[in-house]
Amino acid sequence: MQGSRLSKLAALIALSVAAPAMAADVPAGVTLAKVQEIVRGNGDEVPTLDPAYSSDNASSRVIQDMFEGLVTQDLNGDIVPALATRWQASDDRKVFTFELRDDIKWSNGEPITAHDFEYSFKRVIDPKTAAPYAWYYSTAHIANADAISHGEKAVESLGVKAIDDKNLQITLDKPVPHFTKMLVHESMFPVNRKAVEAYGDRWTKPENIVTSSAYKLSNWVVNEKLVLERSPSYWNDTKTVINKVTYLPIQDLKSEYNRYLTGEIDITSAFPLELYNTIKKQRPDELLTVPSLGTYYYLFNIDQVPFDDARVRKALAYALDRDVITQVILGQGQPPAYGVTPGSVAGFDAPELAWSEMNQKERIIKAQQLMAEAGYDKTNPLKFELAYNTNESHKKLAIVMASMWKKTLGVEVELANQEWKTFLQKLSQKDFTVARYAWMGDYNEASTFLSYFETSGMNYSKWSNEAFDKAMQQASTASSDKERNSYYQQAEKVFAQEMPAIPVYHYTRTVLKQPEVGGYSLKNASESRYTRDLYITK
Repeated sequence: MQGSRLSKLAALIALSVAAPAMAADVPAGVTLAKVQEIVRGNGDEVPTLDPAYSSDNASSRVIQDMFEGLVTQDLNGDIVPALATRWQASDDRKVFTFELRDDIKWSNGEPITAHDFEYSFKRVIDPKTAAPYAWYYSTAHIANADAISHGEKAVESLGVKAIDDKNLQITLDKPVPHFTKMLVHESMFPVNRKAVEAYGDRWTKPENIVTSSAYKLSNWVVNEKLVLERSPSYWNDTKTVINKVTYLPIQDLKSEYNRYLTGEIDITSAFPLELYNTIKKQRPDELLTVPSLGTYYYLFNIDQVPFDDARVRKALAYALDRDVITQVILGQGQPPAYGVTPGSVAGFDAPELAWSEMNQKERIIKAQQLMAEAGYDKTNPLKFELAYNTNESHKKLAIVMASMWKKTLGVEVELANQEWKTFLQKLSQKDFTVARYAWMGDYNEASTFLSYFETSGMNYSKWSNEAFDKAMQQASTASSDKERNSYYQQAEKVFAQEMPAIPVYHYTRTVLKQPEVGGYSLKNASESRYTRDLYITK
């Protein structure tokens, strides 16, 4: 969209009307099975079911089945109305007014109102809540969010206001072109104030929880299973087909795969990498490879010597042979990563980066040079601990990385695997040296990847760079998509020069799905695959 047209379009924002085909859209002629129950592999145990505290995929999958925001995604990944039926923006695109549906209710039958949204947004931004995604509100430029996060303004000053029960007004401190895309994240979902205040940390227990979407928690046995049952109060219940979904926290991919083979699991979270070619030959119709918004990293704690030195960080990044990693070790079509943002992101054109244009031999020579300049070589090797959360795939990759660093740079790496909750806690406390990490996009736009590394971003390494922040600030006020992309390219170049993390590869999403499961999107590049879209055929 050209800049000359943007202001005209802003003044003519049309009302967004609810899409009629939300939730499970069963094709004509399809015969549904009598029993509509599904079992999904979830990888890790869920750390939280509170939308305010969600920051991982295991939690997100379950929370998105139980809670909903103003908008959601359809099977193509496009933004469509959810709890809001329509919205409009002011001429300057800084004030959004959302009109809620007439028939939206909590799972306990009480109405969902705009006041629930106001309460929930202010709960997330309140420093007392210590919500891991409070930074997201600053990135969305909700008025006063940044000042509130830093204790400089009162929580009540947040630019979110219930005009009445049905109308919610959100005020931004500057226009954000992708603002409505950001609303799909669970940190912007409403929660039931009465339940939170009555039960505190226990409000997400099966006997206490109150939800807003298609399902409600009925049973949760930690490290065994988590069961959701259909909520008849959901506004779109008539288009929901699955009556019960069970999530299994199985970290061992071979165990998950074996349980899939027996028919116990309908959709896996992943599967053993070494079995990819075998599965592709034996079960081609059950193996799904879809686009994904994700980048696999190794994060540095840049406050620790020698990772405060960009030369060391770049040397370690250059020494990894991504062609071997993606083609031999992974082999599922993952593109090698030399920058932050995946090519699957809508409207993003990656810049030319000098180190990505080198061949691997040239990168290794440069890596050795940089490491020597920093005072390290095979006679005086760099030694550090590489942490990763318990998972066979992460372990295999970590072993490969350590081997490459040892061979080319003489680096000595000690591997440390940690249980998921412990791993997340250590990251948040900066109790690590180098750590495996991945970022899955919260919405389909380049800023969801780049804003993570802003000074105000989640950014576990706490890297801060003025030039990077400036490029991102300029992108948020750009007058055209072309101009915005140029600023994103500038940010990518700064990142490549400083290398606060090592981008390794960009994700594709590959899972196994039983043939009788319908409604699973093959087009949506985000992680979201809502159970309400699925159905079981005969």
